[in-house]
Amino acid sequence: MNPAAEATGPDLRRNFDLKDEIRDYWSKRSETFDLAFGHRIPPGPEFAAWQQPVRAFLGDEPLRVLELACGTGEVTRLIHDLGHDVTALDFSEAMLAVARKKHAGKPRLRFLLADAENTMEPDERYDAIVCRHLVWTLTEPQATLGEWFRLLKPGGKLLVFDGDWAKPTAVGRLATFAIRQIDRVIGPDNHYDGALSDRHATIMQNLPFADGLTVETLMPMMKSAGFQTIEHASHQPIAAAQRKTANLRNRLRTFVYRRFIVCAHKPG
Repeated sequence: MNPAAEATGPDLRRNFDLKDEIRDYWSKRSETFDLAFGHRIPPGPEFAAWQQPVRAFLGDEPLRVLELACGTGEVTRLIHDLGHDVTALDFSEAMLAVARKKHAGKPRLRFLLADAENTMEPDERYDAIVCRHLVWTLTEPQATLGEWFRLLKPGGKLLVFDGDWAKPTAVGRLATFAIRQIDRVIGPDNHYDGALSDRHATIMQNLPFADGLTVETLMPMMKSAGFQTIEHASHQPIAAAQRKTANLRNRLRTFVYRRFIVCAHKPG
């Protein structure tokens, strides 16, 4: 046990241990993360579909953007290609190593090893914050939304891509059954959580959003943190683009969970 963690009390000590587990899990996944369906964003229709909400919510003018939990730098590319000045943050050195290699030599791009829940960045530094598949992993979500509010300039925007990864939809349960049958016939897809899926499940059980993250849960929390004019957009165009080039098993995966896009505005 880290002595600093020992001094923080039982709740924060539990979060310290959990965050270590989360960091270790994602660091191990960094080696094959881009091979997993839904994480890499290939050029073409899928890239355009992911980029469209960023363009729509952030606008055409170059901004100073903080990307949280950048991982291997896939979302980094779509933000940076729009002309924004990007700081891409992650707390896994292994993930950042992949991202740095992928984007070597690019201007207007800074990589930062830091904790998305406590960035240590200055007040009102950024015009926008973007994150994909991060909010469901937060150990202190309400406090973290307050941290992100602090980092934004007046009029800044928080753009979240996420989903309810705990409960498949009604159609998703049928899709999951079909995926299991495919796995039995041709073997499992070892790059899709694969051998680490038990660890993934254990981590999720210990998170505040263990029962699932929904728009209906997230929006009031954003308002409590000070955000206003919260907009909700459909993830369906992205899923439809993914299905254009995916195999049957991966097309089925796009139906399993309810995913969403939310943009929250800090008052100007």
